[in-house]
Amino acid sequence: MKENISIEEFDNKKFKMRFVEQEDNKKAVLTHYLHNYDNGVKKHFEKEAKEYLKEIIEYKNDEEKLNLVSDVALQQLLFEVETVPFPTPKNYTFKFIDLFAGIGGFRMAMQNLGGKCVFTSEWDENAKKTYRANYGETPFGDITKERTKNYIPDDFDVLCAGFPCQAFSIAGKRGGFEDTRGTLFFDVAEVIKNRKPKAIFLENVKGLRNHNGGKTLATILNVLRNDLGYFVPEPQIVNAKNFGVPQNRERIYIVGFRNDLNIDSFSYPEPLEEKVFFGKVKEENVVPTKYYLSTQYLRTLISHKERHASKGNGFGYEIIKDDEISNAIVVGGMGRERNLVIDNRITDYTPTTHIKGEVNREGIRKMTPREWARLQGFPDNFIIPVADASAYKQFGNSVAVPAIQATAEKIIDLIKARL
Repeated sequence: MKENISIEEFDNKKFKMRFVEQEDNKKAVLTHYLHNYDNGVKKHFEKEAKEYLKEIIEYKNDEEKLNLVSDVALQQLLFEVETVPFPTPKNYTFKFIDLFAGIGGFRMAMQNLGGKCVFTSEWDENAKKTYRANYGETPFGDITKERTKNYIPDDFDVLCAGFPCQAFSIAGKRGGFEDTRGTLFFDVAEVIKNRKPKAIFLENVKGLRNHNGGKTLATILNVLRNDLGYFVPEPQIVNAKNFGVPQNRERIYIVGFRNDLNIDSFSYPEPLEEKVFFGKVKEENVVPTKYYLSTQYLRTLISHKERHASKGNGFGYEIIKDDEISNAIVVGGMGRERNLVIDNRITDYTPTTHIKGEVNREGIRKMTPREWARLQGFPDNFIIPVADASAYKQFGNSVAVPAIQATAEKIIDLIKARL
């Protein structure tokens, strides 16, 4: 049954959405301005940032009856955005932008290599909270909007984007730039076209290779190579388990270099020889009872798996042993159930959440958000400021930092050689 809503209520909702968007944009402008306070990119955000700073100072003076000097207030704000777990490297050697940023997996990898992020965008509000808590910067919102794109500065070296996969309507057409309109790849391509970064680094699900009968990837490569003028080697499926994390996570990487750099070859990183297993990222201490499955839920999973097995399907829950590699962590569906673990350290079986049945006595539990963070290569000082449901979603949607970093290092080495 559809909810009835009056025109007045609808207009109020639209007003609230616009207000929230405006406030988020202000935070994004200000934090981007402060992060670039000591370099030329600062000018790109300066006019709007100073207007917002004036609002903050006037409000603070009015509320606290203080005569704050603007420079003092500015230094305080600078301290706040810099005193985060993962600040910009002091002596950065290249600049990049972070599109469809999520919680900053690309940013983590690029900063580890000495990079400075000069623009970031992400539409999910909870992901923005996590991003701000760790990097001191609020991402801009919807990258499909021209207003958001206008905040992107001209001078940066690498465009990073983990864009969602969508099919294109290219029946009977060449499958070029214009044919991608209405998709999120079009917005990435538009930024590349207008800003012309030296290099691009795109990440997507493995299924992109065969998506829409292979037409989607073919269109993307045609646009990058022929319409936008980039050398793009054959994309490669990269598995996170080969780069220091115990997760079987395959993703397609697309790398490109602007043609005038005269780069005509690229080698993806070789897998590391040493393999890491789940035991290395397992919680050291006893985890809260809420992560343990109830007896009823466990019975449901068992019967569900048996039912599928009888039909010849392999669908169902899985338990990952300490000397094994986890399945890919994903959002929704069986994401958590395919990565259960046995942890017999529990001593208190008193339920801490509302469950049907009792806490199981076999020690079977879900992985914690912190374990998911480690599976993606995020260090333990990465702040998780959101509820578990949002945390699982954010880490499940993230890139695997070590795999991204290994590939990015190859990219940076090549473009630095051309500077």
